[in-house]
Amino acid sequence: MDPKDIFDIVKGKFGDRVGEADLEGKEPSLPVKAEAIQEVCQFLRDEERLKFDYLNCLSGVDRKDHLAVAYHLESLQHKHAVALKVEDVDREDPKVPSVSGIWGGADWHEREAYDLVGIVFEGHPNLVRILCAEDWEGHPLRKDYQSPETYHGVPNQPEYMD
Repeated sequence: MDPKDIFDIVKGKFGDRVGEADLEGKEPSLPVKAEAIQEVCQFLRDEERLKFDYLNCLSGVDRKDHLAVAYHLESLQHKHAVALKVEDVDREDPKVPSVSGIWGGADWHEREAYDLVGIVFEGHPNLVRILCAEDWEGHPLRKDYQSPETYHGVPNQPEYMD
């Protein structure tokens, strides 16, 4: 099944909770509203014609004026792949429902997006930092991130690198 067929099935089921598919370029993608992402993902995993049983990657993205989440899905059974994108994530209150209950592998991906971009995945069982220290301030992959001069008294850039 090609991406257009997959997206037509999803659009038929979810209507205006999904946007128009982008079928151009290297990777076809479908925009999904944040509040619908769990239901759409559950459908993609469970629907016999689709069986997207593998979340290959989930990434948090800073688009300057808003944040986004990209989901890369594969069906090992049917050998097809698609991408979903939640593009409407507010920078000031970045919340998206967790899909870790649908694909266990989302657990660490969501923790990484939380840690580095600051997206809060509501319903996640253990949403804590995974790469930065627990007391780290800010989210290093945000475009407006300012690296601290020191961390616990240790300079950010050692003198020998000046």
